[in-house]
Amino acid sequence: MKLKAVEASLGHQFTRPEFLRQALTHRSFGVPHNERLEFLGDSILNCAIAHALFLRYAECNEGELSRLRASLVRQETLAEIALSIRLGEHLRLGEGELKSGGFSRPSTLADALEAVFAAVFLDAGFIAAQQVIDRLFAPWILRIDPRKSGKDPKTTLQELMQRRQLSLPSYSLINLHGEAHAQEFEVSCAVAALNILCVGKGSSRRIAEQEAARLVLTRIDPIKK
Repeated sequence: MKLKAVEASLGHQFTRPEFLRQALTHRSFGVPHNERLEFLGDSILNCAIAHALFLRYAECNEGELSRLRASLVRQETLAEIALSIRLGEHLRLGEGELKSGGFSRPSTLADALEAVFAAVFLDAGFIAAQQVIDRLFAPWILRIDPRKSGKDPKTTLQELMQRRQLSLPSYSLINLHGEAHAQEFEVSCAVAALNILCVGKGSSRRIAEQEAARLVLTRIDPIKK
């Protein structure tokens, strides 16, 4: 484990590196592990993202801000950010987790990143943790379109079908590629009433379903939405 590389990715140098070491320790490796830090980091993350959205999107009401926050504070986004800073390469995992590809599992990466936020908080306080979160989440926050609901594609598609009084989309796993540590899921989304079928791909079934739903939405006549 190279803590300096992680510190560089975060933009924070720890005065107590044991906090970071614990944040990167999965329960399969031993104790102390990162589960308690994950609990704390989740709350810190929610607060920091709420503050960032509150400042940036003054025109949004409470419900809209809540939906935007939910679109950011979720496993998929956290896992993508963790991958972008190569956090998985520095996780301490037990032998079984290593063999099963735990270092690239979205849930493991997301949990570890939340634990890292808690580690920064314990090391230097909330402002330091907020600065790390703002830096890492900036590209995702900038991509947000406040005119949209902030809902995920599956929810948006389902609500669209309900408004049109059509049967709901159906999702099916059609293929699974790769080894356990680097699987790619292919999932179809079929909207029989509109004769539309799209296939999404992703590192988990949930991500693939969201991608398939997004592709379906691009094929639906926007005038009739």
